[in-house]
Amino acid sequence: MKPSIILGWAGSALALCAQSVPVSLPELTVYSARVANQAPAGTFAMPVSALRYEPLVDIAGRNLAEAQADVTIRGGIFENTGVRLGAVSLFDPQTGHYVTELPVAPAMLGAPEVRTGSDHAMESSNSTVGAIAYGWRPIQAAGAVALAAGQYGLNRQEVYQGWLSDVRLAGQQVAADVAWARSESDGSLAFGDQNFERVNARVQLRSAIAQTDLFAGYQSKFFGWPNLYTPFNSNETENLQTLLFALNHRTDLGGGDFFEGGLWHRRNKDDYAFNRFAALGPIHPFQHTTWARGAAVGGRRSAGDLAWNFRGEVMADELRSSSLTAGRYHTRTLTKFSLVPEKAWRLSNTDRWVLKAGASYDDSNRSGSAVSPVLEIAREANAATWRRLHLSYAQTTQLPTYTALNSSATAGLFRGNAALGRETSHNLEIGAQGGWAGWSGQVALFYRRDDALVDWTFRRGVTARSANAVDVDTTGVELVARRSWGAVDLVLGYTGLTKDADYRGAVVDASFYALNYARHRLTAALTVRLGHGFELRMDNVVRLQAKNFLRVVGGDNAVTSAVGVTYRPRAWRGVEFSVLADNAFDSRFQDIPAVPAARRQLSVGMSYVW
Repeated sequence: MKPSIILGWAGSALALCAQSVPVSLPELTVYSARVANQAPAGTFAMPVSALRYEPLVDIAGRNLAEAQADVTIRGGIFENTGVRLGAVSLFDPQTGHYVTELPVAPAMLGAPEVRTGSDHAMESSNSTVGAIAYGWRPIQAAGAVALAAGQYGLNRQEVYQGWLSDVRLAGQQVAADVAWARSESDGSLAFGDQNFERVNARVQLRSAIAQTDLFAGYQSKFFGWPNLYTPFNSNETENLQTLLFALNHRTDLGGGDFFEGGLWHRRNKDDYAFNRFAALGPIHPFQHTTWARGAAVGGRRSAGDLAWNFRGEVMADELRSSSLTAGRYHTRTLTKFSLVPEKAWRLSNTDRWVLKAGASYDDSNRSGSAVSPVLEIAREANAATWRRLHLSYAQTTQLPTYTALNSSATAGLFRGNAALGRETSHNLEIGAQGGWAGWSGQVALFYRRDDALVDWTFRRGVTARSANAVDVDTTGVELVARRSWGAVDLVLGYTGLTKDADYRGAVVDASFYALNYARHRLTAALTVRLGHGFELRMDNVVRLQAKNFLRVVGGDNAVTSAVGVTYRPRAWRGVEFSVLADNAFDSRFQDIPAVPAARRQLSVGMSYVW
């Protein structure tokens, strides 16, 4: 019998399992195809969980990655990485540390896609290096519950339920789903405790070519960690509450043409304590609330060999803060319009040249505007060894966050600069996609120049970090290769980077972000189906990090791994038992200089899918 796809809950994340039984569920997954373990051992799965071992993304975590994670692409920093959710670009106006605070269950999202180069320039706003794109998953009539416990007093619970109704509106089926998750732990280090909770609800209209989603989500996260943001041996805490509303629509018109649009509103409350034991009084010194909202429309329309790629987006934000008060403003509006015509020349029934040439226009009521060219030429084929070759140049821009703009320049733990302006990135690359001898993969060589990038730096003898503009030249190569055998899947990734930085005369002894990068990073994701219901999943990262004198523990090189073993008894359909280990070899490597690494975390879990 030909295997079919059935919904499963693997390691507390909704996933696909091969079963030799006929089912009527659509073929859907929330897993990244390039990562073995998306579910963490220390809490419930979040959208960022699937990025922890993604070959094209580097994650620098504080406590758990799900507590606070800086997401970087191609040697950029957390501030210039964007997030796409359906048709819209999300951002956090306070600091890029919170850009991945998405109160959305991964069960509601498709696999994350990494957008770089010309694709990123056309499809995202207010980010310069790359973006993580999530799509809304079609709802299924399925449900799941998961329980887990582990080291350091960990316990977690998750519930998901989707419904398909018989009701149709304008020819579209009505569906809905809800999700709830919580976890708590004492933490793998003293004063590294956490308490997380998330609740979601969504209504969906779907037809063969269109899908509309209306979503509401709320997430609360309290967590502590020594040296969470500062290198001064203080026990710090974060208390975050994130509320998100989103409306998204997409219609596929055939032949690669589509139309999409969306609206969103996000409120993020952040109460940060430098010393969790200090008597804070009625007003906490680091308390911030931001509101961000936006709307976007975009798509592709073609006529013969000519197509038009278009996109328009507007975003607005507002800050209320007890400490970020030294800048020139606390509200702003950002707009971006992109128009990139596309022309194709057929060479045969299977081969063609494709040229894209256009531009984006960025503007804001708080800064000058910028016109950014987008150019790509590609050769596409249906050959046995290669499918696409491309050469592209793209320019992108963004504005700094309020932490950099509105922090005092002369006092406090974080020193800002109200004069910081628009950041600009220029990306030139050549790349290829294809396959050979059973392998499939992609490779890219790129050179990027970042002008006026906002970095946070440290000087000896100064008890603060400062926001400084830096010009950085980055040269890199990235490679992803995948192969599957009968019972084994293997995904390999490699990224190599070199950097040359100019801080424009500022005195800098160490960089927390721009110069904290892996010169060489190798990933290996292995999935082995052992038979009799057992499966082994292992993710690994080997890194040779650029030296940084603030990194005093764990050295500059590291090997980190996550291991999961699951068992699905054939007699109990829908039941799964799992054992997970994060940081399996107990590496002490500091992702962010001076921030202690989380210790090895073990957990055991049980789930049931219906």
